[in-house]
Amino acid sequence: YCFFILGHMLSFQFTMSRKVVRTSKFRHVFGQGVKADQCYDDIRISQMTWDSNFCSVNPKFVAMIVDASGGGAFMVLPLSKTGRIDMSYPTVCGHTGPVLDIEFCPHNDNIIASGSEDCSVMIWEIPDGGLTTSLTDPVVKLDGHSKRVGILSWHPTAHNVLMSAACDNVVILWNVARGEEVVRIDTVHTDLIYSACWNRDGSRILTACKDKFLRVLDPRKGTVLLEKEKPHEGSRPIRAVFVSDGKILTTGFSRMSERQVALWDPKNFGEPLTLQELDTSSGVLLPFFDPDTGVVYLCGKGDSSIRYFEITDEAPYVHYLSMYSSKESQKGIGSMPKRGLEVNKCEITRFYKLHERKCEPIVMTVPRKSDLFQEDLYPDTIGPEPSVEADEWFQGKDAPPIMISLKDGFVATTKAKEFKVHKSLLKTTTASVQSLRKEVKDLKAAIEELTKRVSELESKH
Repeated sequence: YCFFILGHMLSFQFTMSRKVVRTSKFRHVFGQGVKADQCYDDIRISQMTWDSNFCSVNPKFVAMIVDASGGGAFMVLPLSKTGRIDMSYPTVCGHTGPVLDIEFCPHNDNIIASGSEDCSVMIWEIPDGGLTTSLTDPVVKLDGHSKRVGILSWHPTAHNVLMSAACDNVVILWNVARGEEVVRIDTVHTDLIYSACWNRDGSRILTACKDKFLRVLDPRKGTVLLEKEKPHEGSRPIRAVFVSDGKILTTGFSRMSERQVALWDPKNFGEPLTLQELDTSSGVLLPFFDPDTGVVYLCGKGDSSIRYFEITDEAPYVHYLSMYSSKESQKGIGSMPKRGLEVNKCEITRFYKLHERKCEPIVMTVPRKSDLFQEDLYPDTIGPEPSVEADEWFQGKDAPPIMISLKDGFVATTKAKEFKVHKSLLKTTTASVQSLRKEVKDLKAAIEELTKRVSELESKH
């Protein structure tokens, strides 16, 4: 009888242990820093205490926000220009205040946007071989915010549509080619916006705000479709991104200041699908989601590690995979688009990690013995071709991203979408916006004066 019971217990234990070990092709993903001669050295990375990536990268260039005297600057280097960077290397330095965020356009690798403490957004065109002299004049300057601009995000499928969010609690959608503000979302957020991003086809915007609300917005109407109060109990900054099937992943802090990651289903915002506590570090966790593999990477500012998780359809939904650790902490981090990776080396992600004085590429690989193209690792991915023009999108047209195969490595079969600015429209739209603002200001002053007179008359009678 004892042997019978023991046998049952061993059988149960074996079954449970089999359930615990989950099969996944990403369980053995490992990260590795490149050799010293493949890093970008002697770069004075910005000392600003702002929680953006400070870095943007594409298959041609890597851009980093750097320290600058008398204004704001960032450096754009061709990927091949590794090693020590000369102190006199040209920068993009047209802002009068420190640069807080930069992002390359997904549809043209030579176009980059920058947001700054000087309240402006600027669009720059980088020549193919990189800069030979410092850039001070942007292709387009976008004025519309009244406080520092800390968040930028290009539309994933619409050409020349840019979203900016600033410390004035306002989100603006710009038609960059016309240099005009098209949508202004200024009545939704009551406090500082921590993060703002698009969903896969750009038909929704997701924001996380200091007022402890997570919001899903209709970008063209500027209306709130869904909202969740206190996705994390703590008062420290929250980050949020759309993941597969419209779900939302958030990172934040508990009431006891423990860092957390949670997954939400917007159809039922009551309780999270899963909520995991990670550690007690103080750095904000920046999430990078890869829709092709379903893997999310959490990079903490000031951390020396990158954790990665796989998101699946079955509980517990967010499965811990592994962690890349190094000795030096990261001041910022950028992620290479899938089309810029080396598929023959089974590279599934490449990060560009900013140290105090250098930028170090971190390669994430799935170990495989075969040299053949691994179709399961590289499904068709988002290409650089936009699927809708700005005017069409603002009029209501949505379109899924145009996908490309990486089987033979990414080769640009068509010329990069040319960046054209309607210069004739720029002056008129800017002038008309400014005159409209002046009229509104004058009208407000007149209303205030009338209100004052009415109250004076009422007090007399």
